[in-house]
Amino acid sequence: MKYVFIAFLFFGLTVSAQNIPSKEFTYDEFLGYVKKYHPLVKTANLEISRAQANLMMARGGFDPKIEVDFDKKQFKNQEYFSILNSSFKIPTWYGIEIKAGFDNNEGIFLNPENTMPNQGLTSFGITVPLGQGLFINQRMADVRQAKIQIKLSQAERKLQAIEVLYDASIAYFNWKKNFSEVQLYQEYNRYAQIRFEGITTLIKEGDKPAIDSVEAGIIVKNRILNLEDSGQKLAKAKLELSNFLWLENNIPLELADEMIPELQLEFTIQESLRTNDLLNTDFSIINHPKINALQSKIDILNVERKLKANMLLPKVDVGYSYLSEPSYIDNYRFKDYKIGLDFYFPLFLRKERGSLKLTKFKVQETEFALDIETVQLKNKINAQKIEITSLEKQKELIKALVQDNLTMLGAEERLFSFGESSLFLINTRENNLVLAQLSKIALENRFYISNSELFKIMANPD
Repeated sequence: MKYVFIAFLFFGLTVSAQNIPSKEFTYDEFLGYVKKYHPLVKTANLEISRAQANLMMARGGFDPKIEVDFDKKQFKNQEYFSILNSSFKIPTWYGIEIKAGFDNNEGIFLNPENTMPNQGLTSFGITVPLGQGLFINQRMADVRQAKIQIKLSQAERKLQAIEVLYDASIAYFNWKKNFSEVQLYQEYNRYAQIRFEGITTLIKEGDKPAIDSVEAGIIVKNRILNLEDSGQKLAKAKLELSNFLWLENNIPLELADEMIPELQLEFTIQESLRTNDLLNTDFSIINHPKINALQSKIDILNVERKLKANMLLPKVDVGYSYLSEPSYIDNYRFKDYKIGLDFYFPLFLRKERGSLKLTKFKVQETEFALDIETVQLKNKINAQKIEITSLEKQKELIKALVQDNLTMLGAEERLFSFGESSLFLINTRENNLVLAQLSKIALENRFYISNSELFKIMANPD
């Protein structure tokens, strides 16, 4: 009867009887919440809206303009002068400006150069830059840079979003790791309690020495201590995970106590992060957000470089306006006109040449950064693929190691039931099994993190 009791006491410990709750909070669901509601992801989306607003501002430089300048002086019932200058200007892409105007000036003290027919004077003309501003000017540069900025913002949005998703994934994996450790310590704490009660009963019946109760009690205390420590870590991990849980209208969400992490995550994580295809195929970095961002910065700097190079040309603006009285607007008199010429050219161009050199240096610096980033991305991807493949092999080895330790524990318990072993050896075998299972949990966590790092390197959060 004694041996039957001992066999029941120890052999039943190798089979887990822990009931796992069914309310799983899967990794896919968690990523869905983060992508849709997290404030930092929303902030990343604002970058595109901000770039579009800048493009609208830049295009405003080509908006038609109405200008009216009216100046009048009345003194002692005499109208000294009344001057009205009005115009309608249309800027065009290549710096050419079309202008229509109406001027009407009168008064007894009017400056002779402002004298004009009683009904006023209409004009229609054009201003053409023949040096600076013909092929590129500040307005053209602003629009081109604003268009490129939208591409840059799209790339930066992906990079910012991927950072949030990566940090959120690490928090989820940490939660799962600590949850698994708590489950493990709860299971072996229950085993230790059952073993302690069984040993106590055998001591009372005189079948075991009293010192065995001390040995069993030490294990119970260690298991309780481990369980308390892992429980504290789990509570902290849940709070860290809650930092990434939000609802609409920026309402923070706290993880419920009954929620548990995805139990079969190791079989779904590569599909969730889309890293499974990358392990079997080559990944093209041509459209990588970091590459696109650097290339966009180079394109913006090249626009600035062209604008700086254009500043080396002399500023020559030629204007022509056809003049007519309102009553004779239908009678074309091309001999009535106004022309103008503006010329400006610094002799040494030191400021312009220095500014152009600085812009060229910026372009070269960004091109160097692009070359370095291209090589680094390729090496990071290859290194991460090697690490994931190695971790998959290590996972199989650790599973076999856990099974071997479980077999050794079962064999030691059978020997104990025949009186050929001791409680110390059983506890030693069990400690080895616990350590192997903890190593298995830690290795799985490394596998999850390694996949998320590859996901981060790919930088494709959509």
